Amino acid sequence: MNKVYESADAAVADIPDGATIAVGGFGLCGNPENLILALHRKKVGGLTIISNNCGTDHEGLGILLEAGQVRRMISSYVGENKHFEQLYLSGALEVELMPQGTLAESLRAGGAGIPAFFTPAGVGTLRSEGRETRVFEGREYVLERGITADFALVKAQRGDRLGNLVYHRTARNFNPMVATCGRVTIAEVEELVEPGTIDPETVHTAGIYVRRVVVGSNYKKPIEKLTTRPRPA
Repeated sequence: MNKVYESADAAVADIPDGATIAVGGFGLCGNPENLILALHRKKVGGLTIISNNCGTDHEGLGILLEAGQVRRMISSYVGENKHFEQLYLSGALEVELMPQGTLAESLRAGGAGIPAFFTPAGVGTLRSEGRETRVFEGREYVLERGITADFALVKAQRGDRLGNLVYHRTARNFNPMVATCGRVTIAEVEELVEPGTIDPETVHTAGIYVRRVVVGSNYKKPIEKLTTRPRPA
């Protein structure tokens, strides 16, 4: 089975207005840059985006924010993006903040078919208001729901035509969980190889989770902040 699409635009062609999309990446590391740009070109709107963060001004998912394509954001970190702040304060963007570990587990649980789980994170805060809580072994926990999405967009360093994926270092933080929770998972890879090339012991996401594969190009790989110091003479 060949899951490779000819372009990022073809891979996202059926994503409709109002879709819920889970997107991999940690900061600007491991972002599916080509798929994000394809969504921007498609001008799809009213999106609910589930991601650890929403990029920065002019980079990553921030591109979709600036174009007014995002209606609701579910994330754990919203710093480094002034446009995000402006949209939220003006009421133009709905935001649901989650503890980072809770977001990761919610994505993993949704992908594993687990509808809900209890966690101590967020107990006694606004996060737990209106939610069921229970005490286990003397400690209070709050009920959180597993997350599923209409589509999931992930970025891998290597992938084969069957959809088996390998991530690079920090890009492995959220991409593997995102890859499992989408009804249709689209993987962007830097390097496409033939089935059997990747050692099965090194596969991070099995191809059974991935519906479409596209080869990315022209990567910018920006970082949030560039910090340098003088080198000794």
